[in-house]
Amino acid sequence: MNTFSKQYEIAKNNSIEFMKNGQISAYLNSLAEVNKYKRLMIAVVAN
Repeated sequence: MNTFSKQYEIAKNNSIEFMKNGQISAYLNSLAEVNKYKRLMIAVVAN
């Protein structure tokens, strides 16, 4: 769980940086990664 939260924060910060730099494609990929880690954290908590 701890690694998921760290990876989630890293992906979230990356997405913010991509948006600031105007890299829309990388931003959208990063948002998908953020969503993946968020779903994994929810699944771990639910079990």
